Amino acid sequence: MSADIFERLCDAIAARKHADPSASYTAALFAKGQDAILKKIGEEATELVLAGKDGKPSAIVHEASDLVFHVLMLLSLHSLSVDDIKRELERREGVSGIEEKASRTR
Repeated sequence: MSADIFERLCDAIAARKHADPSASYTAALFAKGQDAILKKIGEEATELVLAGKDGKPSAIVHEASDLVFHVLMLLSLHSLSVDDIKRELERREGVSGIEEKASRTR
């Protein structure tokens, strides 16, 4: 079986990390730096909230996909991956949200 869409997408993002910014949206956003990526995450999160308020399933899926893409870019920027998120979610599995939040040391 071939890699899942998240693996393929992460591979594509990594391949464009240092590519020619004039040839790729992803490369251009990487070239602008972390602040530009963070700004896009904020924009996409807001658009997802608005789509959720509207309740139109196709818009929710579209905006959630945009948000996930930009989050994957941020992960890649910091040499992290979906596997890091999977491990964190597995660590939290079966733990009450209240307990998990109280256990954080920030």
